[in-house]
Amino acid sequence: MHPIVETAAGAVRGRRGEAGERYRAIPYAAPPAGAGRFAPPVPHPGWSGIRDATRPSPTAPQPVRAFGRLDLTPYFGPGWVRGEEYLTVDVTTPAARAGSRPVLVFVHGGGFVTGTGGAALYDGRSFARDGIVLVTLNYRLGVPGFLDLDGAPANRGLLDVLAALTWVRDSIAAFGGDPANVTLAGQSAGATLVGALLATRDAKGLFRRAIVQSGSGTGAFTPEQARRVTAAAAAALDVEPTVAAFGAVPDERFVGVLPALSGLDLRTATATDPLVGLSPLGPVLDTQPADALADGPAADVDLLIGTNSEEGHLYLVPQGAFETSTDADVEALVARVGEHRAGAAWSGGSTPGERRSAVLGRALFGAGTARMTDAHARLSGGRTHAYSFRHRSGALDGRLGAAHTVELPFVFDVADEPWLHGDTGLLGPGPAPAGLADRMHGAWVAFARTGDPGWPAYEPARPVTRTF
Repeated sequence: MHPIVETAAGAVRGRRGEAGERYRAIPYAAPPAGAGRFAPPVPHPGWSGIRDATRPSPTAPQPVRAFGRLDLTPYFGPGWVRGEEYLTVDVTTPAARAGSRPVLVFVHGGGFVTGTGGAALYDGRSFARDGIVLVTLNYRLGVPGFLDLDGAPANRGLLDVLAALTWVRDSIAAFGGDPANVTLAGQSAGATLVGALLATRDAKGLFRRAIVQSGSGTGAFTPEQARRVTAAAAAALDVEPTVAAFGAVPDERFVGVLPALSGLDLRTATATDPLVGLSPLGPVLDTQPADALADGPAADVDLLIGTNSEEGHLYLVPQGAFETSTDADVEALVARVGEHRAGAAWSGGSTPGERRSAVLGRALFGAGTARMTDAHARLSGGRTHAYSFRHRSGALDGRLGAAHTVELPFVFDVADEPWLHGDTGLLGPGPAPAGLADRMHGAWVAFARTGDPGWPAYEPARPVTRTF
């Protein structure tokens, strides 16, 4: 069956299955090309006839990203699928035109340089089964998405997410969704973008709830750090740091220049590298989102926020660096991130690998999440819910643990899929634990419906955290 939905830009034809209807590669903005890659997103001009919405979208230009022995294809997706029209959304709905259901808009991760909303992990069938309309999206990545250039708006990838939310407000009712009951969710880089939008004035009224999975409320680069990255990119590309010059550079060169930027020392007199060298690109802000929530919609938005207990394992175990870590590696990392971000993590583990992982996890996600959790609780009064994910994956001979991204199969209720298992699969060779996906996915569904995931709100004086 191929249902048809009329949108403001034109009609789209999707596909109906047992769990509902799916519409893929619907443009929410015009294709970014040439110098337009460094311009704000603009509305799509529309199309005549009926657009086929049964095939995947192209993806944003991006490098191949591997994690040692771990197969993260379900997370990163197919890589760079070429085509200019990649500012698109996928919609999975119980049934278009029928009812007014809660909407969950999900922003993918990938370090601001890789990923796609069409990756296998973000399968919307379980949400549709449970009465939720799921929207996943692509946004500009890497240099076009986040390099700071004079004459170009900052944070163009973030502006893309805003444009997608505007599309949801204006169009989601045609797909059976309620534009007044939208939850904006994201993981990793996507979660950091969600946090930034909580402090963005233009985001007011576009979403009612937010979910921040393993992101950071302190994950933005300062303008001074961004200038260093821009200067290095211009030098590596041998062009002037202007929109006109960068607009003439092909996407292949932007992708190719990323390794030359990865080793930059971005420490300044007032800031450490928020991404600890994992990516030179991300949101650029004068004030960290956790310190600017009052500027955006945060006070009126319900928030579900948390991290995994062994986030840093993803950056060490698959590469074989967990066992080979030394005390000198830990000390060098603490010097890079600063003792205030490392906290007590550097001395908590029994081996250098455990300590190094703990510092990475706290610096990248834990410290910024704690700061945002507390700030939102103080601002919103009873609208904050915290969680901690502690299930240990058996992947890589049982060493991967509760690493970054391991919670996603349980949120999307796809943990039994065979492509997530085996020794190099994200969940390891054994079966998924019985009931964990039901509990976690069920909490996300309940939160999207009502703002209550099923446990008491977090308060600074009573910091309740649900453990999965």
